[in-house]
Amino acid sequence: MYAVIRTGGKQYRVKAGDVLEIEHLSVKDPDVSFTPILVSTDDGRTLHGSEAREFVVGAKMLGDAKGDKVIVFKYKNKTGYANRTGHRQLYSLIEITSIGNTKAQPEPQPEPEAAAEPEPQTTGESEPAAEAAASGA
Repeated sequence: MYAVIRTGGKQYRVKAGDVLEIEHLSVKDPDVSFTPILVSTDDGRTLHGSEAREFVVGAKMLGDAKGDKVIVFKYKNKTGYANRTGHRQLYSLIEITSIGNTKAQPEPQPEPEAAAEPEPQTTGESEPAAEAAASGA
């Protein structure tokens, strides 16, 4: 199963386990989710539009990185103008953890309250007295 997600003005074809270098995301939560624009399921169906919006692509942030330095050199002939600058793009590294249907996932069931362990039944005798009676005294 794969999905096509859109982030940072670009589209990426992803499947579970992929590690991507995408435009920098400034999120604090290590778990992020994307809404895909196209999903191809394992049984060969391709979903898009409102059908694909029912799916969620889950990802885990691995960290941030910087791209290679790009040198920008501007020059105008015969005027003495030369300008040199550089740029390093920030990227976020993410790992795709899951592609799943939100409607197919079962809703979390509330756990039943654990009842206190029942107290053992007593017959009115204390245990040493019951042991003495059982031994034939």
